[in-house]
Amino acid sequence: MKIIIVGDGKVGLTLTEQLSKEGHDIVIIDRNQQVLRDSQEAYDVMVVNGNGASMKILKEAGADTADLLIAATSADEINMLCCITAKKMGCRHTIARVRNPEYHWQLSFLKEELGLSMTINPEAAAAREIFHILQFPSSINRDFFAKGQVELVEFKLKPGCPAIGSSLMELYRSSKVKVLVCAVERGSSVVIPNGDFVLQAGDVIHVTGVNHNLTALMRYLKLPSNRVREVVIVGGSRLGYYLAESLSQVGIKVKVIERNYERCVELSELLPKALIINGDACDQKLMNAECSGKADALIALTDIDEINLVISLFASQLGVPKTIIKMDRIDQFDSFKQMGVDSIVSPKNLICNDVLRYVRAMRNHRGGEVISLHRLVNHQVEALEFRVDEETPNLHIPLRNLTLKPNTLLACIRRKGKVIFPDGNESIQPMDTAIVVTTAANKIANLRDIFAVQENGKK
Repeated sequence: MKIIIVGDGKVGLTLTEQLSKEGHDIVIIDRNQQVLRDSQEAYDVMVVNGNGASMKILKEAGADTADLLIAATSADEINMLCCITAKKMGCRHTIARVRNPEYHWQLSFLKEELGLSMTINPEAAAAREIFHILQFPSSINRDFFAKGQVELVEFKLKPGCPAIGSSLMELYRSSKVKVLVCAVERGSSVVIPNGDFVLQAGDVIHVTGVNHNLTALMRYLKLPSNRVREVVIVGGSRLGYYLAESLSQVGIKVKVIERNYERCVELSELLPKALIINGDACDQKLMNAECSGKADALIALTDIDEINLVISLFASQLGVPKTIIKMDRIDQFDSFKQMGVDSIVSPKNLICNDVLRYVRAMRNHRGGEVISLHRLVNHQVEALEFRVDEETPNLHIPLRNLTLKPNTLLACIRRKGKVIFPDGNESIQPMDTAIVVTTAANKIANLRDIFAVQENGKK
């Protein structure tokens, strides 16, 4: 597909990298010629220098024949204007980045009135992600499928865990809970396991299940299940605001530490239920006063990854049970995790996942289109949810008679509101939604892609 990306900042660059890897024809529009040259050399994409809201520039980029335009500049109004203009010129689909909290509550109205296919807000998406993790504080990460009925939760097995040394089949029998371990991260490698896979201390397991079964598994694994009652947020950015607002609404006590005095004044008006502290979180006396023996979780949301890391590690030394940091540099994920960071959230990666899901759905209208997508283990694994239709191959055939691609697992089926963990007798049926976990190398774009090619060349 032909995709135009307006704005080559953090989000635009991440989208360029991922969408070009998937084989799309990318055109980037930006005012900065040096940034454009760097992207052109790195990703072999077309570039246009200029204002993405200009009809002349959009015409030069080919907006009249484009399948999708993504406006991701730093200005919400420019992004919306880009999308309106491109749509009028004939672009099939448009996505706008809209970050301002003042627009957040009217996004559904804006989307309908402006003809937007989708709106993206990295800060709001990251706030939701962190909020979900704090509801399950023992988890490293937490994703949702099947309209929230099914969860994919990430846990680390620490020494003393009763599952260590057991195969997955033994774990399922002894825990007596209906869950499925669909990926295991061990060191730098990742495995899509079968029932004979034996767990070891230090393994990070990705488990699919419904909420009450995951809670029961957590108890069996002797993972802490203390409720989060008080949270310290470092950084009063848009992300800090969105998160503090969500936490305050459910009765969690929130403290926000922000260096900029003017921003503290703004936040005190926007967040009447939160305590706003004007100070530097790198000040050990301040951190001792606000975290030691008090906070259940600390969220570091400054714009510098390394500062977030230092604040998180210091909070852990003070005895804060849960730490989460915002991070932009994907290449540092593994290093930061090895240093002891509990959970890492990347706003631009969350948005990239949403856009990739939408793009794959655009390509596949028949045979099982993707309706949600989550990337795990530093993008080495993908968990995808597909809608099953009459065009999907191998309907009504018992799964034991089908061969899936290597490193591919049909983790769960949702049928008429019921969640099914399929065995060999189960089959895929029209109107199902199917959750599939696979390695990213398999490049699954459509449900038909999960099946191995048979000798006759058919799937």
